[in-house]
Amino acid sequence: MRQQTWPACSNPHLLVSSQTALDPSGPPVSKMLLATAFDRIGITARALWQDRVLNEARHSADPVHLMRLFAISDSTAMKYVHAAHPEKAGRVHP
Repeated sequence: MRQQTWPACSNPHLLVSSQTALDPSGPPVSKMLLATAFDRIGITARALWQDRVLNEARHSADPVHLMRLFAISDSTAMKYVHAAHPEKAGRVHP
């Protein structure tokens, strides 16, 4: 969507608004803008992040991959792998 809306955007931030998109020295979007956007769709940023981790765990049952990608602990990565692949829970790999 960002590429379609602002194809010439030079702002380095991942998330931009109509006010920050065209100014590379401009600030990132505000916490208030994000909170409003999440409230509008009925989800929290934390829930969205958890959904992304779980989705990645469904595609890759590799806990080390999850640890590197999301900067999470080994125990947290294993919880996501087990949630995504319950058939693997309890298995010990040599």
